[in-house]
Amino acid sequence: MPITDLVRVYLPATLPMLTALRADGRLGDQTLVAHAVTPGLREWYAEGDEEELEYVAFTRAAQGALHLLRQDPSAPRRRVVLSADVPAAGLTSEDTELGSSTVRLPQPVSLAELASIHVDGTDAVEAVAAAAEVVDEALAGDPDAQFTVDGAEDHELEWYAVSELDELI
Repeated sequence: MPITDLVRVYLPATLPMLTALRADGRLGDQTLVAHAVTPGLREWYAEGDEEELEYVAFTRAAQGALHLLRQDPSAPRRRVVLSADVPAAGLTSEDTELGSSTVRLPQPVSLAELASIHVDGTDAVEAVAAAAEVVDEALAGDPDAQFTVDGAEDHELEWYAVSELDELI
């Protein structure tokens, strides 16, 4: 059996999505949007080493989690980012603009593909709640909204092993 090239992707999520992941053994039922180190990101941030590029992709996934929280007002106000290693084959880069880290996965991500789980600590709840309310306005260029989103980004997400999923939900 040939060894498949794997790519690290960062998937935005919420705590209810973690519950669904645990129940189903996979996340998503169709094409998933994630973030990864893409050729466009490498070109945009040419001086960055691999670790810095991955941090950019990770941060963008955390911003994506804010969008998911805005769409689900009942979800606890904690960002979730899932790190997964998925086959490079079938991964579609959304390099529509220089610096884009957006990729599309052709299938759900299985629990076995997860490398780690990242979740905001309880100390970030207030800042994340405020940021989720204005994330779209920040993306549209509102400086006050961006200041609020930056406040949430000041909180580092905590790292968890995949084996700790049951404790997280």
